[in-house]
Amino acid sequence: MTAREDEPAGREPDGRPEGRERPPGRRPDASMSLLADLFAGRRLDPGYAEAAARRAASGGAGSRPGRLRGAGVPLVLALTGALAAVAGVEVHRSEPVAAERHSGLVDQIHARTSEADALQHRLDRLRADTERRRAGALARSAEGRRVRREVAAAGAAAAAVPVEGEGLVVTLDDAPRGARGAPGRAADARVYDQDLQVLVNGLWAAGARAIGVNGRRLTPTTAIRAAGEAIMVDYRPLGGPYEVTALGDPGRLRAAFAGSPADRRLAALRDRFGIRYGTRRSDEVRLPAGGAARLRYAVPGEGGGR
Repeated sequence: MTAREDEPAGREPDGRPEGRERPPGRRPDASMSLLADLFAGRRLDPGYAEAAARRAASGGAGSRPGRLRGAGVPLVLALTGALAAVAGVEVHRSEPVAAERHSGLVDQIHARTSEADALQHRLDRLRADTERRRAGALARSAEGRRVRREVAAAGAAAAAVPVEGEGLVVTLDDAPRGARGAPGRAADARVYDQDLQVLVNGLWAAGARAIGVNGRRLTPTTAIRAAGEAIMVDYRPLGGPYEVTALGDPGRLRAAFAGSPADRRLAALRDRFGIRYGTRRSDEVRLPAGGAARLRYAVPGEGGGR
């Protein structure tokens, strides 16, 4: 016998050494019984086959699981329907409770907003009175007048005092609902906090001396952020249309802002998605003082020395 190229010489094709007889009664493929059973068409393990034979010999007991399964399908469907009905009843019961809670939260928001506005008006009156008293005290001497000018300049830079004059007003607003088009474009047709940030930074770069959004003065530490669908300016929610007022010479501001990256971005939003964007000059611009600044690193000096 000639050995195959893929088998070692000196062995038979079944793996036994040459010249050695097979043990009597042993199949040549005994080590591959699983494969042999599969090729022979036997799908059950002998243990499973024996159990099936015992059930058949016991008088048809093996048909009981089938009857149970047939009766279990309607039972499962009935239980599913009952659970769905209970869930629907619970949802209907919870809707009035959820609506009542929502209404209560909205009322609380309006109440807290009114309280905050009243406190802000009181703070503005106290600041104005303090400023009048300080100006009167500093105007009594030449040194005091010099200090007054320095304080006024520092207060304007820190948005701590009201300012007024002429300026430029830029208006941003969401696109009209009829012009928003497909649902996928509706989100792009809204004004986002990033758009206001770009606009404000562009006006600062154009030379604005003070900026306000919907009447709220921006300070060096004012944040413009988004909370859900609302835009927060200095942690106060604002709604559109958004009027960004820049204090300064209107002609110079318009000339410096036109064609800037901020102007190009907003013009692209207007042309592509229908965002309402426009500018106008105003001869009477008045911006209140900003919110109270919190000292983060500086502390008052001892003895009041400068």
